[in-house]
Amino acid sequence: MTLILSLIIIGLLAGIFSGFLGVGGGVVMIPLTMLLLGYNQHEAQGTSLAVLAIPVTFIAAYNYYQAGHVNWKYAIVIALAFIVGGYLGSKMAIAIDTKLLKKIFAVIIFLVAVRMFFSK
Repeated sequence: MTLILSLIIIGLLAGIFSGFLGVGGGVVMIPLTMLLLGYNQHEAQGTSLAVLAIPVTFIAAYNYYQAGHVNWKYAIVIALAFIVGGYLGSKMAIAIDTKLLKKIFAVIIFLVAVRMFFSK
């Protein structure tokens, strides 16, 4: 598979899942960049964050807004806290060995999946 095709597949799948389920970076882009591009955990996370730094989800969010499903006040508060959390989290992640970071990532994704699967 060519590099460009891999990048297009990653972007399309991340976009589809983002618009459909509200997920994209952590659930789609990070695992796919590791699988298809051979990135390590740090590279995958950094690339995912770089993609999301540009307002790529604006059109999808706008569709939800038009349907009356966006609370802008809450979104702004969460976004501001996200900026601080993203800064602190990235500083912590960079300091951790990539193998340990990959395991932490896998455990978190697994726990979220189990909780969602068994919740009402």
